[in-house]
Amino acid sequence: MKLLIANRGEIACRVARTAHRMGISTVGVYSEPDRNALHVDSVDVAVALGGSTPADSYLRGDAIIDAALRTGATAVHPGYGFLAENAGFARAVVDAGLTWIGPTPEQIELLGDKVAAKRAAVAAGVPTTEIVEVADGVAPPDVAVPALVKAAAGGGGRGMRVVRDPAELGAAIEAASREAASAFGDGTVFIEPFIERGRHVEVQVLGDVHGNVVHLGERECSIQRRNQKIVEEAPSPGIIDDVRRQLHDGALALARHVGYLGAGTVEFMVGEAAGAPAITFLEVNTRLQVEHPVTEAITGVDLVEMQIGIANGLELPFTQEQIEFDGHAIEVRVVAEDPAAGWLPSTGAIDAFRIAGDVRVDTGFRSGSDVSPDYDSLLAKVIAHHADRGVAALQIARAMRTARLAGGVVTNAATLAAIMEEPDFRAGRTFTSYLDDHPEVAAATGPAGDDRLAHLIGLVFEDEQRGRAADGLLGFVPSGWRNLRTRGQRRTWVCGDDTEFVEYTLTGETADVLVGPWPEPREDGSLAEDDRRRVRVRLLDRAPGRQVVEVDGTRHVVDVDVGPTGGRTTSSAGSLDWVRPERFVDHDAEAEGSGPVCPLPGTVIAVHVEAGQRVDDGQLLMVVEAMKMEHKITAHGDHVVAEVRFGVGERVDAGDLLVELAPPEG
Repeated sequence: MKLLIANRGEIACRVARTAHRMGISTVGVYSEPDRNALHVDSVDVAVALGGSTPADSYLRGDAIIDAALRTGATAVHPGYGFLAENAGFARAVVDAGLTWIGPTPEQIELLGDKVAAKRAAVAAGVPTTEIVEVADGVAPPDVAVPALVKAAAGGGGRGMRVVRDPAELGAAIEAASREAASAFGDGTVFIEPFIERGRHVEVQVLGDVHGNVVHLGERECSIQRRNQKIVEEAPSPGIIDDVRRQLHDGALALARHVGYLGAGTVEFMVGEAAGAPAITFLEVNTRLQVEHPVTEAITGVDLVEMQIGIANGLELPFTQEQIEFDGHAIEVRVVAEDPAAGWLPSTGAIDAFRIAGDVRVDTGFRSGSDVSPDYDSLLAKVIAHHADRGVAALQIARAMRTARLAGGVVTNAATLAAIMEEPDFRAGRTFTSYLDDHPEVAAATGPAGDDRLAHLIGLVFEDEQRGRAADGLLGFVPSGWRNLRTRGQRRTWVCGDDTEFVEYTLTGETADVLVGPWPEPREDGSLAEDDRRRVRVRLLDRAPGRQVVEVDGTRHVVDVDVGPTGGRTTSSAGSLDWVRPERFVDHDAEAEGSGPVCPLPGTVIAVHVEAGQRVDDGQLLMVVEAMKMEHKITAHGDHVVAEVRFGVGERVDAGDLLVELAPPEG
C-alpha cells in the first residue's frame, strides 16, 4: 500500500508517522511556499502542486489525484480541512480506482450539510433543538436572540456569527455566507439558538463495513476564540454521568442511522434550560478532528490506524465493552496570534522552535519555518496525559512557559499557560464564554519581578557577547574598554509598554549593573540623586543563545534570541518580547495620508465605501481575509473618504494604507 496525504502541516506529519509505523509508504503534496516545509520531509516522496494560496494548491483535487496516480499511490488520506469533507473530491478519488480514507461520499454529502445532518439527527432520536433555514440570504422574521448564524458546509468555526441584536442579523448572514463561500465553496447558512453559557462537547465514533459502531468517549472543546477551539480535553470535566450517557447514546444512534463508515465526530452544545440540562445537536465532522490526540491518549487507540484499517475492509479490533478509558488528557493549540491585540494572527519567520516537557507535540513547523498569511495560524498541538487532570494542566503550563518560539511571530503561549493555572479552569468551569469571562488570560505577558530582571540582564549580555564576537577590530579588548575614566555601558530595551534602562561594568565574569532611568542633571549642572537599583551579576556560563546569570545570588538560565531590532527571552518562568529602540528617528515632514492600515498580509474580499463618501466612527470600510479569517477594517472618528487604495481580490501587505481619510468639511 502507498498512501498519498492530501494535506500540509502537522496533520500531514501526524498521518505519515502512523503510516510509516504500519510499514506504509507515503506521498506528500506541497505548494510553492511549502517546498521545504516539515511535512514535505516527513513523507517518502512529495509532489509539487504549484501556487501559493489554497485555491492554487491544496484545493486542486484534480492535481492531487494526478499526483497519486503518477506516484503509484493506492489510497488518499485527506487529513482535516481543505478537501477532507468534500464529497465531490471523495467521489473522484474512488472513481480513479483509489481507496478513500474516510466515510463514503454519500455520508459526507449528507452529514456535511448541517441542515440535512440536523434532520437525520431528529430522525435518529438524537437530542437537539430546531433550526431556522435561510432562503436566498434573506433574514427570516422574528428570530429569537441570541442566535447563531452558521455555515451549512465545512467547519473549524468559519462561517459563524453570534447575533445578540436583531438589527445585526442581516449583516451577520451576509458575512457568514461570504466567509463560508470562500472557505468551503458553499455560502448556504442557517440559524439556531445560541447558548450563552454552554459547553461544547463532542463524541468520537468509529464505524466499519461490518456494521460495528463504537464511541471512544467525549471531548470538551468549550474554550474558543472566534468560534475556533484553543483548548480541548477528554473526558469533559463538567457534565454529569446522565448527560454523558445521553451524548454517547445519541452519537451512536446517529452513526447507526446513517451506517457510518470510518472516524467521525458528533458535536453537541450542553447547557441548561429551566434549571435542567439541555442538549443540542450541532453537527457531524466526517473527518479526523484537530483534537483527536486527547481521545488517543485516554483510550490508547491510534485513530489514523483505525481509519486506514476500516478503509481497507478490516473489522474494528474491539467492542464497546472492551474500550477502557484511562486518566485525563488536555490539548492546547499553539497559534501564531496576539491575544492582547484581539487575537490578531501573526506572520513571519520562526528562528527557533522548541517545545519541551512530558508532553506530546504535533507540529508542522521547525526552526527556520515561515508562517504564511495564506494558511491556518496553528503552529503546534501540545498534549498532556495523566491520571490527574490537575497534573496534566500543570504539564501543559510548564511546556508553554518554557517553549522557545523565537522570530518575528507572536504566539498565544503565555495565554495558554495562564489558562492552565486559572482557578475556574482548574475547577472545570469551562464554558464557551470562558475567554469573555476571563480577559486577564489574554493579557498574560510572561515573567515579572526578579524573573523579568534576569531576562533583561540575559538579553543585555547576550547582545554584548554577540557584538564583541562580530567586532573584528576591537573584539579582543575588555568589554566597554575606554582610554579614560567614564561611566559604564548603557543599553535601553522596550518590553510591552515599559522602557528598561541598564548601565553595566563588566570585569571578567562579574558585572556591576544599575537598572533604572539615568539620573537627570539639576539646573545647577549637578546630577540628581542616583536611585537606580544596583544588581550584582555573575556570568556563570555563556554560549550563543544562552546566558546563565547569577542575579543577587540567584541563578537563572535564560535562552536569548536577539536581532537588529529586538529579541525574545525564555526561561522556566516564561517568555518576553523585547524591542531595541531606534537611536535616530527620521521624522517625516509630510505625512502621505491618514487612515487605517492593514494589520497583516491578506486579500481584500469586500469594500464598503467609495471616494467622497462621508463615514462615521466605527463604520465598516473594508474586509480583509488573512489566515482563513476575516478582519473588519473600520473608521476611527468621522471622516470623508479621500481614496480607496485597494479593490476586491487585490493582495495587501501589513502596513499598507487601505483607505485614505480626510477630515470632514465644516
